[in-house]
Amino acid sequence: MSSGGGAEDSAGAKRRGSGRASGSSVAEDERYDEPGDSGAAASAAAARRARLRRGRGARDSRLSNTFRLSNTFRLGGMLRSGKVRIGLAVGFVVLLALGLVGWFSPVLSVRTVRVDGLAAVPETQVLEALQVPDGLSMLRIDTTAMAHRVAELPKVRSARVQRVFPSSVRVTVEERVPVLYFDSPQGPHLLDCDSVEFAIEPAPPGVPQLITVSPGGGDPATKAAITVITAVPPGLRLLVGQVVARSVSDIALELRDGRTVLWGGVNDSQRKAAVVEPLLTQDGKVFDISSPNLVTVK
Repeated sequence: MSSGGGAEDSAGAKRRGSGRASGSSVAEDERYDEPGDSGAAASAAAARRARLRRGRGARDSRLSNTFRLSNTFRLGGMLRSGKVRIGLAVGFVVLLALGLVGWFSPVLSVRTVRVDGLAAVPETQVLEALQVPDGLSMLRIDTTAMAHRVAELPKVRSARVQRVFPSSVRVTVEERVPVLYFDSPQGPHLLDCDSVEFAIEPAPPGVPQLITVSPGGGDPATKAAITVITAVPPGLRLLVGQVVARSVSDIALELRDGRTVLWGGVNDSQRKAAVVEPLLTQDGKVFDISSPNLVTVK
């Protein structure tokens, strides 16, 4: 029994010893493999560190290049900005000098005057009214005041004065044109389309005579007669010898051939002007267009 048990124990011990030996071998194998794995990990870590260093180096290089470019552009911008400021300053000084020369010196003084639109007004009257100062720069002449003085001439309806550099003045005149006249002890008074009495002199050929109780620029019947005659078609206006204004609503046109057109008031003058010429093609002596929708011929 004992020997058998001893043999088993011995066998077990051998097996345990074998097992420990085997286990020791495995452990040794595992420990043998660890140095290789540590080397690979270290190599990988070193590679990663190298890549990081290269990345940081490239990034630092780009930042450095960007900084240098930025400084270059900033310096260039400062230089350009300085040149622009200097150029602007020089330009301003030059313009100021030219302006002072033009303003105070006689270099730009008026040398010629051109007047357009004259027919009845003598040019000498316009030049006298202009009062162009000798030797004064064109930049300093008052064209508004000059135009106002010209427009105050009796036969001038409006005037415009313009500078024409370097040394000319242009005057554009619109003269008053008579549309009616009335007789008075002083002579014929000419009236324009604005009811302005602008001259006492013989009326030009073809201008109708106004017949009314109190003729004059401020008279309501006179103003109504002027409104009517300016509405009459130009071809018919040449045939009108007299405009008889009994009131503002009773105006008649006496034609040179003896016919009469009863115009009435100033209302519907456009419509009356459209129907009067076709109506005058009919036979008759009195043509009543005071109501343009119901005209009559006698």
